[in-house]
Order: sequence, then C-alpha cells, then structure tokens
Amino acid sequence: MHFRDGVHSALQSILTHKLRSLLTLTGIVIGVLAVVTMFSSVYALKALIKTNMEGMGWNNSLIITPGGDTSAADNISGKDGIRRAKQSIPNLNYEDYLALRDNLKLKSIYGMIESSRLVRIGNKTSNIRLRATNTEFFISKTYKIGKGRYFNEYENENTMAVAVLGYHFAEEYFPGINPVGEYLTLGSNRFKVVGVLATDELKVGNGMNFNSWERDEDLKAVYVPLKYGALYLGSGGTLHQIYMQAASEATYGTLKRDARHLLLSRHNMYPNFSFMDVGDFLLKITNEMDKFMKKWNITLIAIASISLIVGGIGLFSTLLISIQERMSEIGVRKSIGATETDIFFYFIFEAVALAFWGAITGVMLAWLLITIIAKAIHFPLFLPIQGVAVGLSFSLLIGFASGIYPALKAAKIDPIQAIYYRE
Repeated sequence: MHFRDGVHSALQSILTHKLRSLLTLTGIVIGVLAVVTMFSSVYALKALIKTNMEGMGWNNSLIITPGGDTSAADNISGKDGIRRAKQSIPNLNYEDYLALRDNLKLKSIYGMIESSRLVRIGNKTSNIRLRATNTEFFISKTYKIGKGRYFNEYENENTMAVAVLGYHFAEEYFPGINPVGEYLTLGSNRFKVVGVLATDELKVGNGMNFNSWERDEDLKAVYVPLKYGALYLGSGGTLHQIYMQAASEATYGTLKRDARHLLLSRHNMYPNFSFMDVGDFLLKITNEMDKFMKKWNITLIAIASISLIVGGIGLFSTLLISIQERMSEIGVRKSIGATETDIFFYFIFEAVALAFWGAITGVMLAWLLITIIAKAIHFPLFLPIQGVAVGLSFSLLIGFASGIYPALKAAKIDPIQAIYYRE
C-alpha cells in the first residue's frame, strides 16, 4: 500500500464523516490549546522578567561605593610599624570614574552624586533631590527624553550649569508649560533646563514593573552633569557611587577583578571602596527562577496532557465503532488484494491524520486566544515554539497509540465474514 494512497483514503474517510471527526478532534484540540497556552504564559513571564531587569540596568551590574574593609590593609602596614595616613588616600572620585571608563571593557558606566536642594517656584517651596550623573544613567535605565535633550559631553567637560528634569518634577513645578530653556535655582546653584525626561516606558504596555517606587523617585529628581556635581555640589570631588555593567555574564567576573585592581593601584593599595554584586545576586535569582519555571513547565504539561489522553480515548472509541460501519469496505478491500498490513496502515493513517488536524486546530486557536488576551490585558504574550512542538508531538503520539488496537483488529477480520456482515 502506497503512503499517498493510505493518506488519501484516511482523509476521504474523515471528510465523509465530518460530524464524527469533529467530535473526535475536540479532546485533542482542547489538549493542544491548553499545552500551548500554558507554555506561552510561562515563557512570557520569563521574557518579561528579563526585559525588566535589562530595562532597569540590573543585569550584569556592579556598584562601587566609598568605604570598605580596610582592616587587612591596616594590619599589613602595622607589621612594619608604619601605618598609612588615611587622609593621604584618595576617596572614590571623578578621576576614578574616568580611569574605569577609559581602561575597562564594559557595556556602560555612570557615576552618581546625591544631594538635596531647596527649590522655590511660584508658591511652592520644597527640598528636591539633585543628582549629578552622566547620560549613561538615562540610557542604562531606559529613561527616554520627552522634551529637549540630554546634557552632552561638552557641557560636562566644561562644567556648564545645565539640568535635565525628571518627568514628575516637571509635571509638579512646571504644569502645562515647557520648561526647556527656563532657568531653575536650586539652593545657591542656578541651572538652565535643557531637557525633560519622558514618562517611564516600563509602566506602559506590559503592566508590570519590578521597582516602580525607585523609578518614580528617579523621575522626581533633577539631573546635572557629573563633573559639575563633583566640583560644585559640596562633595569635595567624591562620587557616592559608580555603576558599571558588563557586556555579558561571561565577562562579569573579569570586569569586577579588573576594576578592583585598577582602583587599588590608584588608591595606594588601600581598599577604601567596596563592591555591591548586583549582577551576581540577580544571576542567582534568575537561575533559581529558571529551575522553578522548568518544574512548573513539567507540571503544566502533565495537567494539559490529561486533555490529550481523554482525546486519545475518544479517538480510540471512534475507530472501534467505525470498524463495524466499514465491515463491507474492509471485506471488499481484502477481496481485491489488500493485505492485513494495508488495512492496518489505513486505520493508523486515519488516527494520525485526525490527531494531526486536531493539533493544528489547537495551535491556531491558541494563537488566536493568546493574541486576544495580550491585547486585552496589555501583557506581552507570544506563541512558544517549544509549546507548539510539545503539543504536536504528544498529539501525534496519542493518535498513533490510539489507532494501534483498532487497526490490528480491523486487519485480522476475515474478508468473507466482512462482506456478508450485514446479512
């Protein structure tokens, strides 16, 4: 029996009994729909977590702060009877930032100086957060410009008094007007506003933000160039933090090692700085989450497979019943030369074809459902290839397994008894 003939006969039988075939497909369709939809929800959650971490600049990140465990260095110097004068050791400063930026291979780096200033605009007077940083801060944390522009490298190098306003700050103190080009007095400092940040894009569209409070505070602040802050914001040139981001997980350890060696060489081997391993911490969280997601996938597959097994039982019952209806057909086929193998594969092809079309229909319905849900809840969902592969493979396996016994039973039927079965 040729493969093409078997498939043709199976499809002809399916189309001849449309209602019966439709009812048989229902269980398989529901099972595949469940498998694909569940996979989609899990993968969408993983993708969302990764996107939010990257969007907030958390992944592969390292934070350097002043201070550290200097006891080891003091003890070593004490053995020689010479204790270093701590006042001669430089603090973490703008020159350290430049050295790290120019000598290390990294994805992004920015410094940060935090301060507060009194602001009075109209009848409003309050303390606001004034931050000195560079444009990598905005890029790393995905804060886009809404009006005007970021301050540039020329303004930073020449310590020009320019400022970028956070979105919420501009909304509160400049309601209904464009503050770009205006002058803003903060304490004893006067800045020209060159830009206003846009609203937080992580809150738009996906309905999920892992650090909304901190990002809201970011958008309430006023930002000035880092070098200006190092010289004029009363910090004596000291930076409060330096943020670095490695290009990948593979280079994260190397970046930390090289940064430590470079800073030690600049600080006379005195470790008056410390590291916050944000990237390492998040990597552990991500690995634990991946393990949990894998276990959850297995659980979801087991639950969804119940529907496929029920569909397989329905397919098994339908094929057994159809044997009685096709007794004469089986008898005629055998009488004109069809072998038991031909009859066996005829029923197997029908079972697999039903399972295949049920799986395809389930995938299409899953795609439609995922699209509708994604638009309704503004949550990024997509059709997972792994879910589709699992649904198709399992449904074909169920179809083949369900068709074996009916196919064997049909193949063993005596042709004479089959022809005269109705008599």
